[in-house]
Amino acid sequence: MQKLSKIIMNPTPWDSRENYAGDIPEDDWLCVMGWNRDSDILSASNRDVALKMLGGESDAVQIFRFGHWACGWIEYLAVKAGSAQEEIGQDISDSLDQYPILNEVDYSEREQVEADRVWLECYRPKDRIAYVREYRTQFEFHNMADLIACIRGKYFAGYASELID
Repeated sequence: MQKLSKIIMNPTPWDSRENYAGDIPEDDWLCVMGWNRDSDILSASNRDVALKMLGGESDAVQIFRFGHWACGWIEYLAVKAGSAQEEIGQDISDSLDQYPILNEVDYSEREQVEADRVWLECYRPKDRIAYVREYRTQFEFHNMADLIACIRGKYFAGYASELID
């Protein structure tokens, strides 16, 4: 984990501290992870799982928020150096370096909720029928009632990741 103050000074090769609105935190905060306005479901899942693993916000665990000209805002989950949460934060950071998902069940549930929302709000019944026909191998309907409920937008019965990616 890097010091949060260092990340804010030069977060990307095309960025600098001048692009942030907010105070620079003290040097004893270590960055576990970050996300911004345009982050996806995976980022939200990892954020919530990591925060829960760390025991929530406290004197040793904080979410730092900054305004940013390009992405609107950016937030960082950080732990205080020397705290009991530092080791957990390092484990989280190391885990994310090896594999991008902290909790596959949480992520999968969020994907399904989003797919259900997109299916209902962004597809008309005619479009749903066309989608089911085109991607028939994604779907396994138990009976006609299951098929009709899916076409009416009650839920998406296909591969959620295929619909929302």
